[in-house]
Amino acid sequence: MIFESHAHYDDKAFDEDRDALLESFGEKGIGYVINIGASIQTTKNTVELAERYPFVYGAAGVHPSDTDELDEEKMEWLKAQCAHPKIVAVGEIGLDYYWDEPDRGIQKKWFERQLQLAREVKLPVIIHSREAAKDTLDIMKAAHGEELGGVVHCFSYTKEIAKEYLDMDYYFGIGGVVTFQNGKKLKEVVEYLPIEKILLETDSPYLAPVPYRGKRNSSLYIPLIAEEIAKIKGMDYDEVVRVTEGNAKSLFGIGE
Repeated sequence: MIFESHAHYDDKAFDEDRDALLESFGEKGIGYVINIGASIQTTKNTVELAERYPFVYGAAGVHPSDTDELDEEKMEWLKAQCAHPKIVAVGEIGLDYYWDEPDRGIQKKWFERQLQLAREVKLPVIIHSREAAKDTLDIMKAAHGEELGGVVHCFSYTKEIAKEYLDMDYYFGIGGVVTFQNGKKLKEVVEYLPIEKILLETDSPYLAPVPYRGKRNSSLYIPLIAEEIAKIKGMDYDEVVRVTEGNAKSLFGIGE
């Protein structure tokens, strides 16, 4: 079964057909979905979705762009959510320098604090890093991120940066960008990575693969991503699906 390791099904883009879409996944071969918290509210939404659908699990965390909402009281609330049996990771957390807000100092402070949370609750992390390669790595190393385990979601850096995360035994979330004509750098990274370190993801509703680029994304498009990975790596499609499912189950501690 396909394991969708990163989606946002609580997003308003799915308000009109969320239930019908999610209920269609089983017959389309999608066996597991990790819905990702990106703020306090979306973490609440994620817990609700995980409770509603047997195949949906969740991550609790605050995306760098929303870290200015955090304080220690909210961190305690996040910690409580991490005790939920279907919350399997802390995320998505990290740094995003594409935007000027919030201040980089605020982003770093709460990235470090959420890494600490992951250590406290003994859960892996889902890392968001955009145009912040060095600072993300520096913080990860200072926090001994190799002891936490996790995945760099929507990996967008070079093979050299990929090696740094491989050395920390991290996984790599590969999504629709691998199908883009201008996705040459990511294709090179996928070629370089062992398949045992790749997770399939969409980041739905964002980053739909070709030929749906620019449209609303969903896990129904994961086969296009898996096909591209199979092509790059000279592998069988079914093998890509099988191995990446095992990878995700291993990382998130989800059994059969």
